[in-house]
Amino acid sequence: MRRLFRTLAASAFACLILPLSAAPSSATTTSVQASPIGMTSGFYTDPSSGPAAWAAANPGDGRAAAIRDNIGSRPMARWFGAWSGDIGAAVGSYVGAADAADKLPVLIAYNIPGRDACGGHSGGGAGTPAAYQAWISAFASAIGSRPALVVIEPDSLGDFSCLSQAQIAERNGMLRGALAQFRDRAPNTWTYLDAGNPAWIGAATMAQHLDGAGAREAHGFSLNISNYFTTGENTAYGNAINSVLSSSYGYTKSYVVDTSRNGNGSNGEWCNPGGRRIGAVSQTGGGGGAEMLLWLKTPGESDGNCGVGGGSAAGQFLPEVAYKMIYGY
Repeated sequence: MRRLFRTLAASAFACLILPLSAAPSSATTTSVQASPIGMTSGFYTDPSSGPAAWAAANPGDGRAAAIRDNIGSRPMARWFGAWSGDIGAAVGSYVGAADAADKLPVLIAYNIPGRDACGGHSGGGAGTPAAYQAWISAFASAIGSRPALVVIEPDSLGDFSCLSQAQIAERNGMLRGALAQFRDRAPNTWTYLDAGNPAWIGAATMAQHLDGAGAREAHGFSLNISNYFTTGENTAYGNAINSVLSSSYGYTKSYVVDTSRNGNGSNGEWCNPGGRRIGAVSQTGGGGGAEMLLWLKTPGESDGNCGVGGGSAAGQFLPEVAYKMIYGY
């Protein structure tokens, strides 16, 4: 009954948190969904995240309490890819745990063929479009009717300069197919295509990329994943993208900002720069037009063998980096 009550109240609540610039046009958007925010009582905190697991395994380390309290105890996204094994079982277990706690899980699907084509540190992905279709279908099916937020394939629309036109068309087809899977198999999931960050692709070009990848079918788009730009810089960029989507394509979309590592802003480097700091914790709203501020990248997880993470692999948890990120040095 509590879930039903939240669902009935969700449409009014969702209208309150959506920015005016993202108000949907009835002629160009998908049908109204129940709000997964209204169906739950806050964001899910992953008890098995890298920082939480490290702090629990190293209680005698002088950094453990700070990492546990300032990072490990915060809601953040879990990333899913080939390392997840049976994707249906992995997603189902995670979303089931969140559902049992009446919390909203944030998941990131990261397995598209040719992943991280420009950056190179996180290369890989499914071997073929058909393999990806099967993988993402199992992902969506495992969520089912339970509430969730899913960011689909970070970097995938920012990497076009490293792809041929045929590869771009193929990638757009896979992203549109992914959105269709969530629409059909996970009706209480809000999906977000990734739109990079303010310093990567111009707003007009990114709006074109989003539309080509089927953004009409998505709930919104995500910004600043694994990067460091301030929330203000990102909301200005998100609003600029929506301005172009409105004028050129006839619709706008909600957007979320990754604030996990933007407390000190960017120093112009993207791969394990020093002197960064954790940002605002996950929350609805956030001002400036963002629908939500979310921790999408885990603070302390490496971007690759670079910067202050020299010798590490992308996704590896680095306690010293996490500890310094708490204090901004």
